[in-house]
Amino acid sequence: MTFNDNANIGGGRVSKRGRNTGIAVGGGGVGVIVLFLLSQVLGVDLSGLAGGGTQPADAGSVSNLSECTTGAQANDDVECRIKGAAASLDVFWGEELPARGIEYQQPPVALFTDSVGTACGGATSATGPFYCPPDATIYIDTAFFGDLRTRFGASGGPLAEMYVVAHEWGHHIQNLEGTLAAAQDGQTGDGSNAVRVELQADCFAGAWAGAASDTRDTGGVPFLKPITAAQIQDALSAASAIGDDRIQESMQGQVNPEAWTHGSSEQRQRWFQTGFSDGVGSCDTFAPSDAEL
Repeated sequence: MTFNDNANIGGGRVSKRGRNTGIAVGGGGVGVIVLFLLSQVLGVDLSGLAGGGTQPADAGSVSNLSECTTGAQANDDVECRIKGAAASLDVFWGEELPARGIEYQQPPVALFTDSVGTACGGATSATGPFYCPPDATIYIDTAFFGDLRTRFGASGGPLAEMYVVAHEWGHHIQNLEGTLAAAQDGQTGDGSNAVRVELQADCFAGAWAGAASDTRDTGGVPFLKPITAAQIQDALSAASAIGDDRIQESMQGQVNPEAWTHGSSEQRQRWFQTGFSDGVGSCDTFAPSDAEL
């Protein structure tokens, strides 16, 4: 998707953290378990995650990306683009969530390089983008967007990048609604709660994308121009690239649905499209039977 050049993206709550001095220790076992179940976009390398303690490690220098203020900058720079996506998502969910009977709270987005300390523990870039419920923060190393193309074969593109942000934002909405806590049972498999949580986050991302060209800044300017068919294909390519079946086939040479935690490529694409076409109200992934999911 392309931002309108004069859109005001200054409201996006995004910070950039300097290189961490070491792997952090944070929110202990519960936070690590939630992170394990809900935030392994890459399929899971938890070698950089450590539990224990109560506070994240020193984040190093922090910038709030104050230089990113316009849609034109979001079109030219990936970090500004994430800030623009955050501004749009904040307005979208600020309108949608109260209609669902939940008070909306804006999540921070933290950009990092190599490693980061969180309330869920310390994480490395190998973990992929993730949401940490104890500190209600989305963490992204933008190098992942390159991996999405070169390692996982996605086509890339701005909407693919913003889909990743919107997916993690979906986990924040689930946290506010209580879905994350209710769904945490440690089970895996194609009909498991872990998969249903991830597919709902994909659907939420699609719902935002479907409304993004009508979501406006404080001055009434739409953040984004109407989406194109090619941009939709970029988002679907990203969703497909990180399907459990595709990752398993690539890494193990076989597919084992009993170990799924995120859903198949087909499921992830289909639920994104469902949200895009039918909005947030269509995203109850906990209602269908296993056969219908």
